[in-house]
Amino acid sequence: MAFIKKSKKVNIPDWILQALKVLKPPEKLTVSEWADKYRILDAQTSAEPGKWNTSRTEYLKGIMNAFTDVEVEKIVFVKPTQVGGTECLNNMIGYVIAQDPSPTMIVYPTEKLAEFTSKKRVQPMIALSPVLAEKYRENESKLLELNFNGMYIVLVGSNSASDLASRPVRFIFFDEVDKYPTNAGKEADPISLAKERTRTFPNTKKIFLTSTPTLKRGPIWQEWLNADSQYQYYVPCPHCGTYQKLIFKQVKWKEDTKSPKEARETAYYECEHCQEMIQDNHKPQMIRNGEWRCINGNGKRSIAFHLNAIYSPWVRFGDVAYEFVSSHNYPEKLMNFINSWLGEPWEDTKSKLDSDIIFERQSEYTEGIVPDEAFILTGGVDVQKDCFYFTIRAWGPYMTSWNILHGKVETWEQVEFIMNQRFSKQNGESYLVNLALIDSGNDTENVYQFCLDNQDWAMACKGSSNTIVAKYKLTNIDKIDSSAYGMRLCIVDGSQYKNMIYARMRKENGLGSWMVYDGVDMDYARQVTSEEKVIERKGGRDVEVWKTKTSHADNHYLDCEVYAAAAADLLHVRYMMPEGDEQKEEEQSQENWINNDKEWI
Repeated sequence: MAFIKKSKKVNIPDWILQALKVLKPPEKLTVSEWADKYRILDAQTSAEPGKWNTSRTEYLKGIMNAFTDVEVEKIVFVKPTQVGGTECLNNMIGYVIAQDPSPTMIVYPTEKLAEFTSKKRVQPMIALSPVLAEKYRENESKLLELNFNGMYIVLVGSNSASDLASRPVRFIFFDEVDKYPTNAGKEADPISLAKERTRTFPNTKKIFLTSTPTLKRGPIWQEWLNADSQYQYYVPCPHCGTYQKLIFKQVKWKEDTKSPKEARETAYYECEHCQEMIQDNHKPQMIRNGEWRCINGNGKRSIAFHLNAIYSPWVRFGDVAYEFVSSHNYPEKLMNFINSWLGEPWEDTKSKLDSDIIFERQSEYTEGIVPDEAFILTGGVDVQKDCFYFTIRAWGPYMTSWNILHGKVETWEQVEFIMNQRFSKQNGESYLVNLALIDSGNDTENVYQFCLDNQDWAMACKGSSNTIVAKYKLTNIDKIDSSAYGMRLCIVDGSQYKNMIYARMRKENGLGSWMVYDGVDMDYARQVTSEEKVIERKGGRDVEVWKTKTSHADNHYLDCEVYAAAAADLLHVRYMMPEGDEQKEEEQSQENWINNDKEWI
């Protein structure tokens, strides 16, 4: 019989086991993979405590994994509340401790907030994850300096210049940067001061900045604008499969409701492509199948991500509608909605043209009355999928103008009726609309047919993507299969006309001013002032473009006014002057010619 010799149990000293653990290479994981495997959420601070699951907030995956991309040095995350942004930052910190230990700094708006976060968020995260807890040297740590095997984390307030400049770090995390002071004491701004700490690691450093935006000139929005590449999250429609961004403009609720509760109960999301109704139960699958797409730039050294609260699994479409209806009449509340829900910057009212200026442009004439100084009427029609917005503008000498009527109708017949009304001056002299431009960007064939049937006063128009020297140009419709083949089409440079309208809008009422009738409504005022000029990077250079101030803003009446102004140019209104002025100009011209004998000889 053979005997099996039992091997002796070898007792390996603890110090050798610890050394072997240190020498063992870390797993090859991305931040999201590490979080899915090891991260545990605290019941006191998380809406969904327990094991972390990236698929619940799939949009965070691309942001977290950018941290492990060797080509990326800086990551910017412009975020609203309620999308998991804080946990995204914490997952990166956990990854650093477990996978790539190196000196790290986390910068918060104040030291008090740094202390709170260390005690209530960072240390509980470490305690709940065994892979982090085994590396934590609690006895060697302080509240604002946490020590681990091979690294430390220092937490500082942005208002402390000495702490920001205290030591070199490889990883630096900036949280809620728009709440930082402009300067750290007498030193430079906190972000620049802290970034200097990464100079020791020129090729391996990582900088992460996140915040809910405040103003456009705020740090996080400037970081977004200056990033090499900008990314937004696209999700597929559950009905047509078309990928699109979730934007506030497509959150719909019962029309004309003034009740926040009713808005919440009737809200849904409308696909901007197939116009089908998307409900809250569709959203989780849409988010899981979503993807980040670059919307501007192509570099990777610094990349920026932008989200709004509509993507959040904890926010319903009705919650967004409720918040907007509750806040839109109160500037302070609306600012919070724009910043914290839409993740967009609020505009400084001192530096923008707002609706108040429209009320300053009210003339002594009431709705429908043609001013005494006017001699011609033009119109503009903006075509939407379910309605038409229109404006009628009277023009006088030196391009002085007055809006005499505007509104929204539902049928082509109503458009035709309004544009063929007679409008009168106070003395009874009547006028018809001489020319109206009708936008053909939507419902193109029906617009063409309507203009073909009403050629005596209507012309189709289309916005130009390029600058036009004369602000507009005439061409012919070249669609062979169209009934309007060969008909005239006006290509309009909207940007130049907005420049003209906004410049004249700033003039005091009088000659050359852009005016409205007495008693003009707020909706018109808001829509006409819904855009502003911003700087964008295109083709390697900075260019000025007109953009809506917020994603939810309607600008239909502004487009109508652009078309009405282009119609005025087509009729050569800018060269029309009162008879007396024309005679004076001719006499002056003759006098100059006769008296200019030196040049004549």
